[in-house]
Formats: sequence, structure tokens, C-alpha cells
Amino acid sequence: MPEAGFRGPQVCSIVGITYRQLDYWARTDLLRPSISEARGSGTQRRYSYRDLLELKVIKRLLDAGISLQSARRAIAYLRENLGEDVAAANLVLNGADSVLAHTGQEIVDLLRGGQGVLNIVPLAGVKEELDAAILRLRGPEDGTSPRTGDEPSPRAASGG
Repeated sequence: MPEAGFRGPQVCSIVGITYRQLDYWARTDLLRPSISEARGSGTQRRYSYRDLLELKVIKRLLDAGISLQSARRAIAYLRENLGEDVAAANLVLNGADSVLAHTGQEIVDLLRGGQGVLNIVPLAGVKEELDAAILRLRGPEDGTSPRTGDEPSPRAASGG
């Protein structure tokens, strides 16, 4: 059984855009309805839930000051690289000319074809690595705590 989907007026109300915007975006291939397109008078476009997610992402980008042309490029990159998870991306807007997305261990600029702009250095585990290295260097017998370097360890303080 085919998915019923959402009609144009419903989409506009849910996403918060005008019918004119929706029509223009469909005619210019920014986002065509994935369930059914209008085929002459008396037929209606039908949009899927995924279509609504993408439309909402586009609207958010526009509301944040990103141009429609830049929003097109950003959405195209997200579709190609995230597939069905477009709305799950974390975007960082760096002014109106830069849309960055966190992908794995880097931040890429969606408007520059996914060019990496920043590397992310994970800091989880740094403290534990440091403590372990200090313990290896000093050894457990010297009686100092790896955290500050000058407090006696509980074992040394108890005479053990």
C-alpha cells in the first residue's frame, strides 16, 4: 500500500513556509515530493515525512541567514554523505557564507564540497593517560599522587 503522505498546504503549515516557496523549491529541484508529483490540474504533490525533515532543515538554514543557493549546496552534500539521516546532522553556521558539519573526527565546510576545515582532537581519556604515564615514571613506591605530584598517596600516608 503506498504511503499517503502530506499535501502541499499541510506541508506549508507543518514546516512554516509559504505555498509559493514550496512550489518554487519543487519546480527548481531543491526538494521534489518523493511520494507523488502534481501531474496537471486536479492532482496534488505528496510529500513524505523525510521530505518534511529536509524542508525543515532548509527553512532553518534560511532563517539563520544562509542564502537559498548556499542552502541548496549544503542540503546536496548532506544527502550525498548522510543519506536518510539529514536531520540528524549537527551544523555550525559561521556567518552567512559558511555551513559546517561535524562528521567523525573533523568539521567539513558543506559549501566548499566537504573540504575539511578543522580537525577535532578528542580529549576524552587525556587525564587517565596522563595519570598512567606519571605512575609509570614514578612508580607506586615514591609516595606521590599522580594528580598533583606533591600529595602523599594513601598507602604512603598510612605507613604501608
